[in-house]
Amino acid sequence: MKIVVLGAGAWGTALAVNAGRNLLAQHTVTLWARDAGQASAMQSQRENVRYLPGISLPPALGVSAVSLDDPAQFGRFVAGADLLIVATPMAGLRGMLAHLSNCRMPVAWLCKGFEAATTASYGLLAHEVQAQVAPDLIAGVLSGPSFALEVARGQPTALVAASTHAAVREALVAAFHSPTLRVYANEDIVGVEVGGAVKNVLAIATGLCDGLNLGLNARAALITRGLAEMTRLGLALGAKSDTFMGLSGLGDLVLTATGDLSRNRQVGLALAQGQSLQQAVASLGHVAEGVYSARTVVQRAQGLGVEMPIAQAVVALLDGQIRPEHAVAALMGRDPANELA
Repeated sequence: MKIVVLGAGAWGTALAVNAGRNLLAQHTVTLWARDAGQASAMQSQRENVRYLPGISLPPALGVSAVSLDDPAQFGRFVAGADLLIVATPMAGLRGMLAHLSNCRMPVAWLCKGFEAATTASYGLLAHEVQAQVAPDLIAGVLSGPSFALEVARGQPTALVAASTHAAVREALVAAFHSPTLRVYANEDIVGVEVGGAVKNVLAIATGLCDGLNLGLNARAALITRGLAEMTRLGLALGAKSDTFMGLSGLGDLVLTATGDLSRNRQVGLALAQGQSLQQAVASLGHVAEGVYSARTVVQRAQGLGVEMPIAQAVVALLDGQIRPEHAVAALMGRDPANELA
């Protein structure tokens, strides 16, 4: 297959490296970087020093920085691909999909989160953005519990290829399924995207819990009740309940909430130590999607009449309305309720 990965951050690079190393599949993989200087450095050094230092780019992986400002040239660049992977942050998805709106090959994005709400619309999931700006695309999402560094190292990982289009699911499996990376197909793109978005917010809460040394009992309770919140929102948006017990629901939540490579968890830990939100985000050097998605998650939930107290507490904390210890007190002080309600 000819695979083009659009975005040379940690996750895009990791997937490109993984596919390029699959000698049995003999893929031709090209990694596109927006910054020409970054692309040139990766090509010469055979390493993405900024996002994945120490990981060698395989010989089968090419690097390009074709300009988006030249639509004809960019169109020729992607024209021969069998699969396009959009590896931008959520904030860059709308613009990239607009550039790809006339493409006829399968397209999949990697970002997890909600687009920021505007005065014109509430925040959208990725497939809702695609429906607005590129409705004719045959598209989907590749998601699941995965740290970029471990995928780049070739450590065992399982992902979910979600789309309503069988061609997209099949292309993602063909592109990335390998001895170290197992890819499962799922038609429930709504559930997979809700899981990927909400777990980032819940990971901030779990990092806060661990940073305050509240113990493993508290962590288990927070993750379990967070899963219930995620499921309620997903069902209200039309997802299937079984999806949230799979890789993109429970699996991604557990990984992101407890793994120290999780940027969202690191934000919670930093806030518990008394850092400001600005300090916490600046120390990462990467995007923590939960910081930008938390408010939109709560807004969508409120619009649907869905109760999400953990997510609400995270928003209040990020907005500086409450202190870390007060966020925990607010959650523990809630009135008794039926667990399955």
